[in-house]
Amino acid sequence: MSKRVSIELPGVPHNAPIPMGAKVGNVVYSSGISGRDGATGELPADPDRQAEVLFDNIRKFMELAGGSPDDIVRMTVYLKEEEYRDAINKPWLEMFPDEHDRPARHAIKSPVRGNVLFQIEVVAVL
Repeated sequence: MSKRVSIELPGVPHNAPIPMGAKVGNVVYSSGISGRDGATGELPADPDRQAEVLFDNIRKFMELAGGSPDDIVRMTVYLKEEEYRDAINKPWLEMFPDEHDRPARHAIKSPVRGNVLFQIEVVAVL
């Protein structure tokens, strides 16, 4: 029997045969989490709203993994364009207000698909 547990976000589908993330023991890795609204299936066109939904999805993902954002060690941000960095920074600062208690983060420009403006991958230790 596998020790790996797949994690899915209800209402946030993929176009590939992969889970939203996986957990082995107390280590959690995500696939690219987007700002698609799990309740409506919609991807907000507004960058600020898409980022807000993205960080809500990160919270939900971490809860499903058995943890919280406090358990996140690193986030990798994939930006369709550099101009979207500011949209990501607002919910980042809300999630991690203490400048001395934040996960590591790396942001890079990447050709994310469709109307997705950014995605985030999470690494966490529970």
